[in-house]
Amino acid sequence: MFFDDRLATVLRQRVSSEAGRRTQFRQLLDILGNRRRPGNDTGDDSLLAAAWLRMDALADTIPAEERAQIVREPGWRLRSAELAAHLADFEPAVASAALNKAELAPEDWHALIPRLPIRARGFLRLRRDLPLDVTALLERLGIHDRGLPRPVKATEKENPEPPPRATPEPQPDGTALPTTIPEGSDTDSGRSEISALVDRIARFRRKREASPHDTDPAPSLPLDLPDEQRPAERKVAAFGFAADSAGRIEWAEPEIAPMVIGGRLVRRKALLGAGPAGGASPLERAFARRQPISHAATELSGAPAIAGEWVVDARPRFTDDGVFAGYIGRFRRPVEIPQRRSPASREADRIRQLLHELRTPVTAVQGYAEVIQQQLFGPAPNEYRALAASIAADAARILAGFGELDRLARLESSAQEIARGRADLAAIATRTANQLAQVLGPRLSGIDFDPPADRPVFVTLDPDELEALIWRLLATLGGGCAAGEMLAASLVPAFAHDARAGEQRPVGIARLTCEIPAQLLSEENIFSAEARPVGSAINAGLFGAGFALRLARAEARAAGGDLVRREEEIVLTLPLLADEAGEESAPCSPDAAGDASKNLS
Repeated sequence: MFFDDRLATVLRQRVSSEAGRRTQFRQLLDILGNRRRPGNDTGDDSLLAAAWLRMDALADTIPAEERAQIVREPGWRLRSAELAAHLADFEPAVASAALNKAELAPEDWHALIPRLPIRARGFLRLRRDLPLDVTALLERLGIHDRGLPRPVKATEKENPEPPPRATPEPQPDGTALPTTIPEGSDTDSGRSEISALVDRIARFRRKREASPHDTDPAPSLPLDLPDEQRPAERKVAAFGFAADSAGRIEWAEPEIAPMVIGGRLVRRKALLGAGPAGGASPLERAFARRQPISHAATELSGAPAIAGEWVVDARPRFTDDGVFAGYIGRFRRPVEIPQRRSPASREADRIRQLLHELRTPVTAVQGYAEVIQQQLFGPAPNEYRALAASIAADAARILAGFGELDRLARLESSAQEIARGRADLAAIATRTANQLAQVLGPRLSGIDFDPPADRPVFVTLDPDELEALIWRLLATLGGGCAAGEMLAASLVPAFAHDARAGEQRPVGIARLTCEIPAQLLSEENIFSAEARPVGSAINAGLFGAGFALRLARAEARAAGGDLVRREEEIVLTLPLLADEAGEESAPCSPDAAGDASKNLS
């Protein structure tokens, strides 16, 4: 690729479903997040401005919690200070996720932090992996604590209540501890948190002194001071250390020092040379040879904050006389390896990457053809304009075919979900059959569709998705009709026998059945047929009838239904809405849909 057109490709996509909007938000994060400097891969400022506007528009339709979850996903890296600043202006959940994920250079942090909103700077205090100069900058800006004091209500300022009466409570040192009036008073709601805490401690002491014989020598907190208010133990992500020549840790960062100083970097047996040499770990072998330690796995035990698996990177230290003095380095948590994807998913990724590479030259050809056809660079002969228009149309059909290939790869590898909603299958199928009749009628061919009488059939699909699926199916079958050939189609809710009730009841699927044209009846597998439409007026796809039917089957299965051949008919099953199937029924799985179809055959 001579230039990166990924951003332009994403912005050209039209998204109308929730899944599509979330996918486009992820794509914009991935592309913009890898831009370490503004304009490092493209000079089109208007394209970047369009990307920021599109991200703001998507943020208005995607809830903040979902966007924060997308930002926290491990599949992308946030290395752009511009994107971090942009996300910091969103809701607190999104800003916190972005600032905790950002991987910026020190100079980028120094430029970004003064631009952040005051509330967003506080999120950086939760991080322990920032450079020291960045932490010092936060200190200079006054970012010290994570919370603010409780604001005083306006009514309290205008009508301050007198302080509660206090009674002395003796303390071990002989001084008096002021307490509030007895518990249960109406003034409890107006007290500060500190006075309420003092009151609870006083009540606890009174109860303990009232029954000295039953007092536990190591009592726990009173019931009204729940342990849930204690801050949870935070696991350490990384820390620096220094070890002596015996492998004992003698220095660590101040916050970690009490938990690790005195621990050993290597086992005592390894230092004494006990055991077979082949049983030594890479860290122990490097220590014995005084070599640098790189990506060595080890394990620490002790406090919950430092317990677990670690990766060590360190280099040896030597005195001026050349005597080995130990190691200095850093412990860090191992990076979690994502789950290995299935072969089908990897193959789908390769197909999508290939299609992306093919779209670039086709898009360029289409653009140049439109330039000639519209005479943007000057007048052109009519013959050239007609030829350019034909080339542009062919390029558009090729790009549409690439889109269908990409959609099939995503659906079959479960990388894409089909949009759900509420759509009337009977109305859409009737409208599609009538549109085909206008083209096929002069040849006395077409699809004779018999819908349910005055009854809608609602399925759990987005209306646009359902219309595309029905057009792809019926146009492929109708386009294969010879002159004078009419295909019969019908739509009925699928029923299964309920032995307990002794009657038929809906199981939650709608079944659309259509005859197969003679052109496809001879095919052993119609989902791999290469037949083309008999006429040129109807074109269901670029790759023939088999590919179109295979894509329709993938869409039906992604929606919870199926598309199968049954002798001389093809049967489409889709899940009904719960209220359409009945109060006791719900949309069923593809297996249940297949079982119901077998019961009806």
